[in-house]
Amino acid sequence: MIKVQNLHFSYRKKKVFSGLDLQLQAGHIYGLLGKNGTGKSTLLRNIAGLLFPDQGSIDVLGHQPGKRKPAFLQEVFLVPEEFHLSNIPLHHLVKYQSPFYPRFSVEQFNKYIAEFEIPSDNKLADMSYGQKKKVLISFGLASNASVLLMDEPTNGLDIISKSQFRKVMAGALDDNKCMVISTHQVKDLESLIDRVTIIDEGRILFDQTIEAISRRLQFSVSFDPEEVKQAIYSEASLRGHSVILKNEGGEEGRLDLELLYKAIVLNREQVQKAFAA
Repeated sequence: MIKVQNLHFSYRKKKVFSGLDLQLQAGHIYGLLGKNGTGKSTLLRNIAGLLFPDQGSIDVLGHQPGKRKPAFLQEVFLVPEEFHLSNIPLHHLVKYQSPFYPRFSVEQFNKYIAEFEIPSDNKLADMSYGQKKKVLISFGLASNASVLLMDEPTNGLDIISKSQFRKVMAGALDDNKCMVISTHQVKDLESLIDRVTIIDEGRILFDQTIEAISRRLQFSVSFDPEEVKQAIYSEASLRGHSVILKNEGGEEGRLDLELLYKAIVLNREQVQKAFAA
């Protein structure tokens, strides 16, 4: 569905990507993880056709995003981290923006707005930042675009809203959609995504399915000094050490994405060995 080959991109003298390769398929929710400033937003904007590669190619559903043809634009929706919404009622937003998306569902939009507890009679200017973001997320899902890109969608959402977001997203995926969520708030996506792609300094450090991670790695809390020594990664906590061990039994267990992210950034070679075996 999305194929990125040998992507090179720079902001004037600041190089972001040098030969990045990535493939994303339909039927998945991808977690694009990384620190702020590592290229997550830049990658999403290249895929959406808002930025243009210096070298290499991007193919989205057979289209080159940079050409921004209508057949491409109606299949891709980007929820940016920073955005501006006009001071109009919600029904005007739907009336004037939904025609750009042939499969837009007013019924779905109203359902998501209700689940997010957004007052449907309010103007957008009267809403908080978090409410506006939930409106944009609802619109993107209701567009039924084949590719949904979300840049830090949980920023500005409170704890209840984050829970609502995970519930809404989990119910919106189908085999024809590819959803990519970029974030540095790893915990927010732990129960939602089914593939993890970690970017650091413009490189892909790690790209594995949740299933593969759970089969190869074991996440636990240990009080055994020997076990801590043998761990792929460990860090002290108030209750022993949080550790990542090789999953010798191969049975899927719980996942700690935050601990995994730290391990990959700080001790990538040891993590990779577990997947090379």
